[in-house]
Amino acid sequence: MIHRNSVEFEVYGDYGLFSEPVTRVGGEKCSSQVPSYEAIKGILHSIYWKPTIIWIVDEIRVMNPIQTETKGIRPIKYYKDGNDLSYYTYLRDCRYQVRAHFIWNKNRPELECDRNEHKHHNIAKRMIERGGRRDVFLGTRECQGYVKPCVFGEGKGFYDDIEELGFGMTYHGITYADEAYSEDTKGKMSVRFWRAEMKKGVISFIPPWECIHRPIREMNVKAFGEAHNNISFDKEEEVID
Repeated sequence: MIHRNSVEFEVYGDYGLFSEPVTRVGGEKCSSQVPSYEAIKGILHSIYWKPTIIWIVDEIRVMNPIQTETKGIRPIKYYKDGNDLSYYTYLRDCRYQVRAHFIWNKNRPELECDRNEHKHHNIAKRMIERGGRRDVFLGTRECQGYVKPCVFGEGKGFYDDIEELGFGMTYHGITYADEAYSEDTKGKMSVRFWRAEMKKGVISFIPPWECIHRPIREMNVKAFGEAHNNISFDKEEEVID
């Protein structure tokens, strides 16, 4: 389904490392075969982020073959000074097409005056044309990514002729208190899981509220300052753009 505030772009880079939180603490890191919902959402935040909106990733298209490369890395030791030796397994030659849209963040009633769909949609499209507002990373900071506009579905993808490829139960993302979507997720940080499938190169994500979620801990909504309903956000956007 294409929403009226949908954006489409291509993100690519030489390497990617999309690891689950439980494997991200230290030691040997190994990338998942495809980016998680949360990783793509992080890329969207680098392109354009506002607390007024919540990005919903609809689908991604895997353009290049899934291939890995293992490198010897010397990360900083957590328990004392110096470096350690670890082997990280990266995805190589990453290239994905992305389609996403945004919804209003109902957990931010103080920003209701900023709910201007036309404004946010056009700024997001301009930021895609400029490569994003902040640096784009494919999973981790050492994996630099690049963004450019595209038409989702155009071009030849490596997996276009493969009917279906399943990845099993995988990590979907984390729901923070300021993006809660139900009574079970309010005031909590929760982790989400789902069964990922790729059909003819396209992974169609289910929205967060359809995932299996598990609360991790209590969490308060981050405050950005006092709420003033008469604040004009248009001047701020003009200065930034």
